Amino acid sequence: MKTSDPQKFVGAVENAVKILRRLAQVPAPEGVAIVARETGLNVSTTYNILKTLAKEGLVTFDERTKGYAIGMGVLELAAPMLGRNPGDMIRPVMERISSEHSVLVALWTITPNGRIVLSDRISPSDVVRADMQPGSRLPDLVGAVGRCVAAARDMDRDSLRDAYGRLRWQRAPGFDAYWDEVQQAKIDGYAFDFGQLFRGLSIAAVVIRDIEGTPRLGLSTISISDQIEEAALRDAAMALRSAKTFIELNVFGRRDS
Repeated sequence: MKTSDPQKFVGAVENAVKILRRLAQVPAPEGVAIVARETGLNVSTTYNILKTLAKEGLVTFDERTKGYAIGMGVLELAAPMLGRNPGDMIRPVMERISSEHSVLVALWTITPNGRIVLSDRISPSDVVRADMQPGSRLPDLVGAVGRCVAAARDMDRDSLRDAYGRLRWQRAPGFDAYWDEVQQAKIDGYAFDFGQLFRGLSIAAVVIRDIEGTPRLGLSTISISDQIEEAALRDAAMALRSAKTFIELNVFGRRDS
């Protein structure tokens, strides 16, 4: 296929994936009508796909309740992923976001001693970019990732004020603005830093939590400020939020984001 050819996707495959994801997210078997409604597919299409998935062992069918559930066959597909480094599974997600939004995407490990450590980063090939080296360390409450960490920990105002006083910024936002942005991160699921941590850089970030709700990883996009519009940065932030949900479920088994 030539690189100029439009990308084509197979609708039947997309619909099957929607159905599998739906069944993987619910605790009990569901009938055809419910699955169709929740996935936005018509009943006939849903029925035919479910029958095909059942034939392949990817879903099971309960004759008594007429409900479908995720089947053991998915383990056959997932088995090669078991035991792999989580970073290896996250990297393709980072590559997609970097390519689609022309941003550097950074993966941070949140340590128990109050630091975030750059574990990996993907750089776009089509723009001039800022860069950071793996192993770089920052306080865990600074920048866009830090706002998300504070939001995930649900820190009270006094505790956060004390912690903020120990942070260093190139252009400090001021505590009141920082507090408001942490509260907004609780609502949005992502946060921004517009040249405050590092002058000239616009950053969007999310935090990825484990099954117990503990922040474990940070995922951020980093751009030279004059190269990205605020709307484009917000689009990148929403892509990070979708990635966060995917990684929390598939790496840490967390369903409630």
